[in-house]
Amino acid sequence: MRSLRDPICAVATPPGKGAIGVVRLSGEGALEIAARVWRGKDPRGLKGGRFTLGEVVDPKTGEAIDQALLLVFRAPRSYTGEDLVEFHTHGSPAVLRRVLEVLLEAGARLAGPGEFTFRAYMNGKLDLAQAEAVLALVEAEGELARRQALRALEGAFSRKIEALEQRLLDLLAHIQALLDYPEEGVEPLEAERTLREVLAEVEALLAQARTSRLAQKGARLALIGAPNAGKSSLLNALLGYERALVSPIPGTTRDYLEAPLELFGIPLVAVDTAGVRETEDPVERMGVERALGIAEEADLVLYVADRSLPKPTPPPLPWERTLKVATKADLPPAWEDPAFIPVSSLTGEGLDRLKEALKEALLGKEGGEVLLTERQVEALLRARERLKEALGLPQDLMGLALEEVLEALASLRGEGRVAEAVVARVFQNFCVGK
Repeated sequence: MRSLRDPICAVATPPGKGAIGVVRLSGEGALEIAARVWRGKDPRGLKGGRFTLGEVVDPKTGEAIDQALLLVFRAPRSYTGEDLVEFHTHGSPAVLRRVLEVLLEAGARLAGPGEFTFRAYMNGKLDLAQAEAVLALVEAEGELARRQALRALEGAFSRKIEALEQRLLDLLAHIQALLDYPEEGVEPLEAERTLREVLAEVEALLAQARTSRLAQKGARLALIGAPNAGKSSLLNALLGYERALVSPIPGTTRDYLEAPLELFGIPLVAVDTAGVRETEDPVERMGVERALGIAEEADLVLYVADRSLPKPTPPPLPWERTLKVATKADLPPAWEDPAFIPVSSLTGEGLDRLKEALKEALLGKEGGEVLLTERQVEALLRARERLKEALGLPQDLMGLALEEVLEALASLRGEGRVAEAVVARVFQNFCVGK
């Protein structure tokens, strides 16, 4: 039967060869187990946060496995809140595998996915929102995702939620006092104002859910327009290098072309598509259909039109997430439309304005600095619905609705009644060793 106090161990560095590898050991008896496989200063006598040089050895034979550094953390001042030891060895898979073997023989067991962080949560080192931030930080591929995760790990999101809970608790206490002791003359609060202010805070958080998803998962940006509208040139200008073939011959691009880039900290995949026009060519027609399909699935679309030629009839596009770009702004214009952003891929004119428009479309006006997981969005949606219900209720029933709001908000930090299945879902995607 597994216990939260069992000594656990795992390789904490990625698979493959590297200059350094790290093996973690945590739990009850971790220092004693470390002493059995270590030749050098006794880990049991080391102060927390101190390195020592020595050798990892096979306790049965005394054979040296590798020269290494050993780092001790004393409970409760460790990542897990337990006694924790790290072995910093050479990064050979053979070395790491052998170190793990002798630790298991000495009395540890293999850690499960996310078990170190789960222990940190159970021992009060992190709340549930911070634990989710650990996973987001490990998996961050873009700068914005890194910033979001670090702010959440430092507790910014948890403090915001805790402040909302405190306001609602104060309101609930006053409502209870009014109901229980009406003769005491407790002055009624402006309950509706407080509820509306908290609701506005919850709405502001939910408004950043899309940006948080894009930062964590990345986004697809589709470039759509007629043949020779300047899509490929615009893609090259955004990338800063020549990725797409540019040709004056219409219909050159018959399939789509993808290129990765990062804008405003969000990893994007920009997709240059076939020119959209009426055509009898079956191959080109397939490219047009595919282009329109890509636009439907994209997170953001750039509709590209050549301003130096007569204005084209736009194709059917998801206009609610489409920006309009008028290319070839360095040439005399054949038309003007304030809804279009004029850009010259040749001279760079208008590129900064286009990037600002892309930034607002992707990040919104809030700036996108809040990390929100799917679980957190679900909890915030529950809180929002109960807050809306509470606004129209008399005070005796308002108190019951407020309790449900508080329960939803508390679940964000892992406080109150949080189902074991919900907690398990948070940790199931962690890697072993974290």
